[in-house]
Order: sequence, then C-alpha cells, then structure tokens
Amino acid sequence: MEEQKEQEYSAGYWIKLLLGPALLLIMLRFFDLVPGKPAVTAMAGVTLWMAWWWLSEVVHLAVTSLLPMILLPLLSIVPSKEVAQQYMDNIMFLFIGGFIIAFAIERWNLHKRIALRILLAVGSKPSRILLGVMLTTFLLSMWISNTATVMMLLSAVYAVIYQVEEHIEDKDQRRRFAAALLIGLAYSASIGGMATLVGTPTNMIFLRFYEQEFPGTGGMNFLQWAKIGFPVALLLLVAAYLLIRLFILPRKLKTGLDKNFFLESYRGLGKMKYEERMVAIIFTITAVLWFTRSAIDFGGFRMPGWSDLFPVKYKEYAQDSTVAVLMAMFLFLIPARSEKNRSLITWKEASRLPFEIILLFGGGFALAYGFDKSGLSGWLAGQLQFIQNVNIIVLIAALCVLVTVISEFASNVASIQLILPILLAIHKEIGVDPLVLMIPATLAASLGFMLPVATAPNTIVFGSKRIKVREMMGVGWTVDLAGIIIITAAMAVYQACV
Repeated sequence: MEEQKEQEYSAGYWIKLLLGPALLLIMLRFFDLVPGKPAVTAMAGVTLWMAWWWLSEVVHLAVTSLLPMILLPLLSIVPSKEVAQQYMDNIMFLFIGGFIIAFAIERWNLHKRIALRILLAVGSKPSRILLGVMLTTFLLSMWISNTATVMMLLSAVYAVIYQVEEHIEDKDQRRRFAAALLIGLAYSASIGGMATLVGTPTNMIFLRFYEQEFPGTGGMNFLQWAKIGFPVALLLLVAAYLLIRLFILPRKLKTGLDKNFFLESYRGLGKMKYEERMVAIIFTITAVLWFTRSAIDFGGFRMPGWSDLFPVKYKEYAQDSTVAVLMAMFLFLIPARSEKNRSLITWKEASRLPFEIILLFGGGFALAYGFDKSGLSGWLAGQLQFIQNVNIIVLIAALCVLVTVISEFASNVASIQLILPILLAIHKEIGVDPLVLMIPATLAASLGFMLPVATAPNTIVFGSKRIKVREMMGVGWTVDLAGIIIITAAMAVYQACV
C-alpha cells in the first residue's frame, strides 16, 4: 500500500512539473498574440509556466523564481545582464536590514519585554489577554516579518495558555481558549504587516514595482503608505479581535490567573540590560528616520524631511534601504557588555536571513520587467477594454475578492507578483490612478485567514494541534470579508480625496 501511494505521488508530481513547460510550448506553437512580435507570446508562456509552478508549489517557490534568469534570455525577451539586475534591487536591502534588526530584537529578548508589558497593562481576563496578545503581535509585525513575529511570541503565548489551563476544568473551554489565543496570534501578525512598508514582503514588492514603473512621481515612502495601511490594519485588527471573541473565545470564562502573574513574569526578566536598551534605541531611530525621510504636509504647515538637507540633485540618493542597512551596520559595530568578544548581532546570527525570499523578490521583479520589455503589458491593456465601463469601487471590491481567494491557496508573495503587472495594464486602459488598484491588491494579499496553509503564521499555530480546521475557517471567512470591506471603503475615501 505504501509503494502504491508513493507511485501515485510520483506520477502526480511529474504531471504537475511538466505541465509548466508544456504551457510555454503550447503558447509558442499554437498562439501568436501580436503578429511580428514573438516576444509577447513567449512572455505570456513564461508567465503561465511560473504561475502554475507558483500556485501548485510543485517545486520550491524560490526555484520557480529562477526561471526568468533562464527563459527571458533564451527566448530573446530580455538580455541576461538586465534580468540579473532585477535580482538585486535596493528594496532587497530594505528587507535585509529589517530582518537583521529583528534578529537583534529576538537575540536580546526585547520582544518578550514588550509583550509582557502590554499584557501587564491589559489585565488577566480572557478577553483582555486575547487583546494583549493581538495588540503585541500587531505592533511587532509592523516592523518585523509576520513569520518571525509569530515564532518570537509563540513560546510566551504557550506559557499563558499552560498557566490558564491549570485553572480551567472544562476541556472544551480549555481548548477554545488556547485556539482563540493562537488564532489571534496568527491573524494579528498578518494584519500588522499591512500597516508599514516593511511589515510584509508583499508591501515591499509593491514598493519596488511602483517606483520602477512610475519614477517621476516621487515614489512611495513610509508615511504615504502608513496613511492608508495603518488605519486599514487597525480597523481590521479590531474586527478580527471582536470576531474571534464572538466565535471562539468561551464566554463567562474565568482564567484563575493571579493578578500578579504578568508582573512576576516581567520582573523575572530582570532590569533592562544594556544590550536591550541599545537595540531599542536603534529600532526607534530606524523607525523615525523611515517616517521622516520625506517632508510631512499638515495642510497649512509643511515639516521638511531629512532628505531635504541634501542638494536637490542628490535628494533621492538616500532611500529607506539606506537607513535599514546603516542601522543594521551599527548592530555589528556596537559591542555587547554581558558577553565578551561579540557585538549586538553577529554574522552567524544574521546568516539566518531567508535567502529564498530574496530570490522570490527577484523572480517577481524580473517577471514584471519582462512584461514591460516584451510588450505583454500593452497587449493585456488592449484585452481589458470592457473594464472601462465598470464602476471603480466595484472593480476594487472584485479585485480584493480575487486576490484574497488566490492567497488562500497560494503564496501571498507569488499572488501579488502575478497580479501587479496585470493591474498596470488595467491602469493604462482605464486611466485611473495606479495606486487605486495596486494598494488594495497589495493589502488583500495579506488577508487569507481561512486555511491553515494560507499564510505561514496560520500554518505555525495550526501545527500546535490545538485548532480545528472548521474553527479557523469559521472565523477566517468573516475576517476575510471584513478585510475586503475595510480595504474597499478605504480606497473609496482615497479615490474621493485624490
């Protein structure tokens, strides 16, 4: 029986694997999208191949991301040198710098101090503990990878669950309390990532794509994104908290926790160490520099950004990625005191950087570059003329639904990489502000709350075996729906103000 299963799996694997190149060959053999321009048809075939491998995950996502480096030059779409340049963009260094800062926060337990401080403030009632867990996760995941945030806080949440379970006799109540906290942890990590440009890889993919396609607009900075992303994320956090409390958290549950439990846990950390203080200072300075790089317009008053200190011709030389790498560099230079012969972060610790995400970025950027250079974007624009008659709010809502559904089954990063070039074609056809389409799609890519495989945070907490699939699906679709409504409403307001 085991051998039969293995053969069935092997056959399915080869079918999925070979379907990718088969799609390219079918496009090249039977289609000619733009006569006289074979690159358009070839690029469509490459896109179908990558889309299938990304969505089916028949090979690792990072492996699929290497295809443009092979196919675009071989099919005479883009020269190798130009394709390779897409794999090392300044946005990559924004990601790298942010991750190194996150590693330092984890190394010196600053995240535990923050978590316990918030739990200490909210109290020991079940609903307040849930609020404290979700608020802590939300605030951290604004700056740190969603996956890293969940991994950092998981042990602290387990500690709370174990402590509370000792005082609850009813097995179902114990299980539901644990499920509520774990689902709240996963959801708030994904929601927090929506608030800032570095919160999740999908936001950084949008940033790079937008800056490349619209270089004359002044780009997108932290403050501009936060004006939309933070209110949307905050409203969705409130909605998710209320829905988890309504559908999962047991009512009339008493934790039996001593009111000093969190205080004693906090005191157990001891006084704030020199290393914690230094990491906290660097983290704070980084955030301030990100938000103040460009001028802030308050209507009647304009506060200049620090980039205004540079001559006009050099004003855009320093980017958010410059800040990230600079502050990460300080972590390598400042010596620790509690441990000899080491700095706040070591290269061994920094080497945990997720290299596959960098390749995912590069593959998506190369795909988008091929769309533009081959002329596929222009061809798509011509096929989307019917969209001109669709109400823009209806279009945004439909876009959010589409991206959310895709993200439930496929990688969020892969989803947004595939959708952004298509949105560029739609923008050209209907003449709407590109941000009106790109921002809601990017935010919707962070939804996906129904399935354990939809996001890494969902998968991690589901691995605890304390959550039933029907529980996650039951509350997840309502949070997805709330997200779609909030994002659509936010873009309706943005559209009215532009």
